[in-house]
Amino acid sequence: MNLIVAVDEKWGIGRDNGLLASVPGDMQYFKEHTMDKVVVMGRKTLESMPKKRGLPKRINYVLTRNESFEAERCIVVHTEEELFAALEQYDPDDVWLIGGASMYNKYYDRCDRLYITKMYADLNADAFIVNIDEDDRYQVVSESEMHEDNGIKYRFYVYERKDK
Repeated sequence: MNLIVAVDEKWGIGRDNGLLASVPGDMQYFKEHTMDKVVVMGRKTLESMPKKRGLPKRINYVLTRNESFEAERCIVVHTEEELFAALEQYDPDDVWLIGGASMYNKYYDRCDRLYITKMYADLNADAFIVNIDEDDRYQVVSESEMHEDNGIKYRFYVYERKDK
């Protein structure tokens, strides 16, 4: 499984259940990697999306404890065991963990590759993930040149699990 996320300089990922900033280059990067793939998210992440439905041209899994929860274009699962049993049918390289903070923090260490867009700004986040640079199980294997959108400088990093 892969993880994809954009973080600010404090490893913040969101504010008020939304994205921290409009960064078109990062949105394009996200689409390029997840299109026609399997995406995994928590309920709050799904509810932050337009029309509160799954992303088009992807298989959307949503993990929630709410037994009556339903969402358009989504496969809803209620336990970690149910989620990971369902994901076994897919190539792990085609599965993408896309949020939110609780999902990232709980399951990042199940991922072989982490695609992290680092935005060089403090964007006043109220949702954070673990600082992957402090986890010695992962190493940076690629780093892009600097980009800038809407006054925000950023780079794309790929981390890999060292024991992979």
